[in-house]
Amino acid sequence: MITNLYDSCVKFARHKFSKYLLAFIAFIESSIFPIPPDVMVVPMVIGKKEDYIKIFFITTIFSVLGGVFGYYLGSLFLEFSVSIMEMYGYQDKVIELQNKLSNKSGFIFWLGTLFLAGFTPLPYKVFTISSGIIGFNIYLFILISLISRGLRFFIVSYVSMKFGEKSIIILQKYGAKWSFIIGFIIVLVFIMIYFLLK
Repeated sequence: MITNLYDSCVKFARHKFSKYLLAFIAFIESSIFPIPPDVMVVPMVIGKKEDYIKIFFITTIFSVLGGVFGYYLGSLFLEFSVSIMEMYGYQDKVIELQNKLSNKSGFIFWLGTLFLAGFTPLPYKVFTISSGIIGFNIYLFILISLISRGLRFFIVSYVSMKFGEKSIIILQKYGAKWSFIIGFIIVLVFIMIYFLLK
């Protein structure tokens, strides 16, 4: 089933309404859909390199809007949200997180985790829904999502524009590893700045 969905997304990238389909995929991926929008971004940028900024903006904006939708799913529809958590095996971690957020270190931990979820191949939808369940600050949630999702999709769009067909191999082979490394470094820098400014 996942393979079929993946193949369908790649086909959508060649559709005449591909930008609308990309917006839709980016939106639903942030709350319920299992396939990341990257699978459309790469072939779309390769096919029309001059549109890479536009494709990056569409993906980022609709991914963040989908994240807000996921947030309110978690906030307003607890039973349905818990079933999604269970599907990904995160239900126990959400309960642990609720307890941790009562102190400052738990709050910083969640900020870092949310950033990594938006930037790396971690299931972002799990963290958008979890943020709603635990009642995380919505404005901070949107800000972190904009930064992390924007950074991720800009890199994917830029690499696709710069390297063309080679970008598929580069992103498949090194994308996950480097996104974790870069994301982790960024989170460490933010934490250091936070403690220095205290």
